[in-house]
Amino acid sequence: MTSNLFYCCLIVLNIITFVVYGIDKWKAMKGRWRISEFTLLLLAVIGGSIGALLGMRVWHHKTKHLKFKYGVPLILLAQLALLYFFQYN
Repeated sequence: MTSNLFYCCLIVLNIITFVVYGIDKWKAMKGRWRISEFTLLLLAVIGGSIGALLGMRVWHHKTKHLKFKYGVPLILLAQLALLYFFQYN
């Protein structure tokens, strides 16, 4: 039961992250106040890395920034490794 709640929370977090990346892209195009890179990366670190990657691809956002281009996939790999470790050990 707790693992179902965990996975539901991850899904919601990834949807939120995806939407936030889209909002930041929209704000960038309109010249408005932006969401900080720290916040965008923090969302990926706390579990929204799939949403961040999808947001980067769909919205074509932050794809040229090296810390996003390489950092977000590395965060996802680390999270998958941790998930595997805790699930099978």
